[in-house]
Amino acid sequence: MPAYLQVFLYLQLLDFLTTIVGLRLGLVELSPFIRWLMGGGPVFGALLSKVMAVALAGFCVWIQRRRLIHWLNYWYAALVVWNLSIIWVALSRS
Repeated sequence: MPAYLQVFLYLQLLDFLTTIVGLRLGLVELSPFIRWLMGGGPVFGALLSKVMAVALAGFCVWIQRRRLIHWLNYWYAALVVWNLSIIWVALSRS
């Protein structure tokens, strides 16, 4: 498996875990679409969003747009840093 796909999958796992931790600390999901997916429960919604992300990455590989996944890795890395930052702030206030 190419390294960029390994990084993508790892970032999906980190985003899922940090999202769930944040929700358990009482934080809210900012994305309206992900919030809508969470109508069936926070874990279900977050997991469904990760399944969709992996499926879209697979589609990108299939249509030879691998470079897009490289850019998405930067986006998800920033998202994980954001999640960790707001978790840290929430924990420092309690």
